[in-house]
Parts: sequence; structure tokens; C-alpha cells
Amino acid sequence: MTITNDIIKAVLRKLFRGEDYRIEIVNCLNDEFLRVAISFFKDVINAKLENQAINEDWYKKAFLDDTQPKEDIALVAGLNMKTIHDMRNTTRKEIVIEESLKHYESLLETIRQLTNRDDEMDITLTVKLKDVSVDLNLNESLLVINTLAVKRSALRGGVWSSVGKRAETPLMLALCDLYSLREESYETKPSLAKKKKPSAAPEREGDFYLVKDGKRLKCEVKLMGKGNPESMDAVIARDAQIFIADKLSDSNKRQLDAKEIQWVELRSKTGFRRFKTVLDNLGIPCEPLDEEGLEANLEKALKKLI
Repeated sequence: MTITNDIIKAVLRKLFRGEDYRIEIVNCLNDEFLRVAISFFKDVINAKLENQAINEDWYKKAFLDDTQPKEDIALVAGLNMKTIHDMRNTTRKEIVIEESLKHYESLLETIRQLTNRDDEMDITLTVKLKDVSVDLNLNESLLVINTLAVKRSALRGGVWSSVGKRAETPLMLALCDLYSLREESYETKPSLAKKKKPSAAPEREGDFYLVKDGKRLKCEVKLMGKGNPESMDAVIARDAQIFIADKLSDSNKRQLDAKEIQWVELRSKTGFRRFKTVLDNLGIPCEPLDEEGLEANLEKALKKLI
């Protein structure tokens, strides 16, 4: 899915204000998911026009056909591509189709068993577009609901990862801008000349460096939840010297201090202002923060960077 510049700006504004940015991502996820759901229901309507009947055989024929993109085949079978890759170490289309068909039959059997045990329950899902309507029985409705649930899960992982990658470089550049760092005091990639447009910066982790006396100091940015052990392990494993996080537990901070890793917790009392302490500790020249002009300067920086 596409993460717009406006979303990244909104996330960064909240980070600099020490506020929870997650609602921006949830809103983006909701918008994209509802678009997908509407599109899927339209596909059901279109298939009705061609097939005259909606049943399990129709569902399999319409949505598990090998002419469909492999991602869509996996989705409607209740799988995602990562799961298939973890099972088979590949996502070649023939493997995706094989696993999807097997899982679809297993899912269908599970639904049949559930509905047979609770025969008092009945659901009819009616999808209507203009003068055309489609009624789905309980089994078919559960298939559709499961498909949409898998899609939302897949979207969720993608959007959180994408926002983190897109926000990383402009966040660091904005910090450098607010504290008036000299151009020679930071780099966005060690092997190339500095690039100030986030779209031009690589999206792999570890792309930002502070520079002291010609030595590059790796910065890691993780918009992690409090106490996230995996992100902490990654920071230490990548030999980072500076860590910028959304939230840190007291244990996280003690671990970072013990490793002599400089850190900034954005959602705290001092927030991003601790970046000045980091710069002073590292001996990197900077200017004091202009508190009165902070909002205006932040908007200027975001406009320039994104």
C-alpha cells in the first residue's frame, strides 16, 4: 500500500510533540482495509453476474484460479505469502497454489464442522450493488470474513513496517536541522554523498550516521513499543552508537547505558530534546534549540525534507 507524504509528516509531528503517533497509522490502515473490502465485495457481485450462483465451488473457481496473482490466491485461501515461505522456503506460484488449495480445503472442512455443531446459527450476508444482490450462506460468509481478516493482518504488518522505514531518515534529518548541525556532521549513507530527500535515501536499516572527526557513528531509529526486546537486540547486534526510540523502559535505558550507546526516548518528558545531550556527549557541534520558533522551524524542515 502507498504511504503518503502527509501520513509521514503527521507521524513526525506527533513524534516531535511527544505524542502517540499510532492513531495516524491505524487511520491509514482502516482506510486501506475498507477500500480492499469494498473491492472484494464488488468482485463477488461481478462473479454473480457471470456464474448465477454463489457456492463453495464457485468461490474456489472464481478466486483460486491459477490465472489470478499468487498473492490473491493465497489470500482468499486464508494464507499470506510469509506463511507459505516459512513452510516451503519459496513463494513460487506453483507452490503458492498447491499450499493454498490444501489450506482452502482444510479451512472449508473446519467451517463445515463448526456450522454442523451449531446448527441453530444461521447467517445470510447480502451484498448489493445497484440492482444486483448476492446472498451468501453461513459457510460462504465465514469464508469471506476469514479472507478479509487475513488481508487486514497482512496490511497491518506492511503499513507499520513501511511507516517506520519512511520516517527514519526524515526524522534524523529534522533533528539535525533543528539543532543546526553542520553538513559534515551527518551522513545518510556512508558510501555516497549526502542526500536530503527521504525518497532518495535507501530504505534498509542503518542508513543514518552522525560524524565526529571523520568517524561515522551509526544511528538506529526504532518506533518501538516500550520494552520491545527484539528491537533492543537488533540495535546491539548492529553495533549502533546512537539509538532513537519512541518509548524505552527503564531496563532498556540501563542496558543502553551499560553498552555506552547514546539514546533518545521521543515519548518522554524531555522527548527529542535529549538529542542535544547526545550531541554534547559525542562532542558534535550544534546550536541551542529555538523553542519560540520550534513549530515554525519544524514545519520548514518537514516541507524541505518531504
